Amino acid sequence: MTLDWTAKPYDELTLTELYELLRLRVEVFIVEQNCPFQDLDRQDDKAYHLLGYAEGGELAAYARLFDAGISYEEVAIGRVIVAPAYRRFGLGQELMRQAITYCEVLYGAQPIKIGAQQYLAQFYQGFGFAQCGEGYLEDGIPHIPMRRE
Repeated sequence: MTLDWTAKPYDELTLTELYELLRLRVEVFIVEQNCPFQDLDRQDDKAYHLLGYAEGGELAAYARLFDAGISYEEVAIGRVIVAPAYRRFGLGQELMRQAITYCEVLYGAQPIKIGAQQYLAQFYQGFGFAQCGEGYLEDGIPHIPMRRE
């Protein structure tokens, strides 16, 4: 399956794009993971929003991209999501490849940091990320900091 990819700063998102990305984040991070937390963290306006659309225009994959000094000292990728209906197509791999590429295009080649859910550590290691600190609980879910040089 091939997605159409775009990355936009917050102020260039349409209302429909904003609604769909927020709907997907709530569907996965709050409802599916049964984790009530404040997803609207006042950082969306500082991010580029990577949107992967399936044929027919449905949002299938999403991530937030940050320049250095906003989320972490390094460039950062966060809110990495593949919609449940699209997970069987290996789109998580493509989403991370696109996120890394867009970070390099937008911010230059430099280290990238993520706060990974611990159970996904091996997935992120496949993209060159390595644990760079102690594990921690975020909203009741074990996470680890990871960095890609």
